[in-house]
Amino acid sequence: MYSLKRDKFPRFDDPEIGGSEPTNTSPEKNRVKDLTMKSKQQQKIDYNKLQKRLRRNVGNAIVDYNMIEDGDVVMTCLSGGKDSFVMLDILLQLQKSAPVNFELIAVNLDQKQPGFPEHILPEYLEKLAVPFYIIDKDTYSVVKSKIPEGKTTCGLCSRLRRGTLYSFAETIGATKIALGHHRDDMVETLFLNMFYGSRLKSMPPKLRSNDGRNVVIRPLAYCKEKDLIALAEHREFPIIPCNLCGSQENLQRQSIKVMLQDWEKQHPGRVENIFRSMQNISPSQLADVHLFDFDQLPISREGEKAGYAYQGPVVSSSNIQTGVQIIDASLVE
Repeated sequence: MYSLKRDKFPRFDDPEIGGSEPTNTSPEKNRVKDLTMKSKQQQKIDYNKLQKRLRRNVGNAIVDYNMIEDGDVVMTCLSGGKDSFVMLDILLQLQKSAPVNFELIAVNLDQKQPGFPEHILPEYLEKLAVPFYIIDKDTYSVVKSKIPEGKTTCGLCSRLRRGTLYSFAETIGATKIALGHHRDDMVETLFLNMFYGSRLKSMPPKLRSNDGRNVVIRPLAYCKEKDLIALAEHREFPIIPCNLCGSQENLQRQSIKVMLQDWEKQHPGRVENIFRSMQNISPSQLADVHLFDFDQLPISREGEKAGYAYQGPVVSSSNIQTGVQIIDASLVE
């Protein structure tokens, strides 16, 4: 299904605050009413702050990694989960004020999972007047036929989905493919690769596919998952559960998520520091010979000594090589 309609993104519906003043109310009822009004006002303030924070984070990520350029056609992958709903929501807002012109096309891959509510996404996108495609491809049966019962299907399912979306992006002339992975996904993937793959690797904010035919962007790279959850709950997006395929929960990723949540409770800010460390790599301080040439490290003692030059007294061992004189540097005039 495809819609060519494009319209302005609808305004947010703010919660109503207050109402008509009741008559003959008791002091207790007035106090409760005042508290309720303050609570609603605070909710509105918190919601506005949340929106601004998410827009700022997405905007900064787009600028830092040059994710979207003038004339881009951005294929926004919409799975029905909270992350992709928020991503589309924010990109639609930024589209109206961005200094560059770009087109958004929403795409959902219907993998024919039993019980998948096919009507939800088309109805939602038509209401927004967003151009969209729904791709019908039964990857579910392929996965079920190849993965033994009880084994995790996520790996094969992901590869099939990625291949389909890459191919479709070329078909519709999309220049960028936007995925809804956020900061926490990236940190979790870093530890998954370290713990189970012996690799220092994560999800980059921007990626060129191996064949060079597509560019993937992750506009939510700077966004915390808890902020996405809060916005999705407030906006009441028609979220589709992700457990429809009946696959095992990805226990490895879940264990990493729990570990990071525990760290964050004990040491607030730790997850953010881990994420920032991925932006501050020092290859010479690691051990990958492919990233740094450890073979060729010649010394040079020309010019002034470095700031760490030793200036204190020196005591030599009794069996030091004859002819090498060690003196007390403090006695030198």
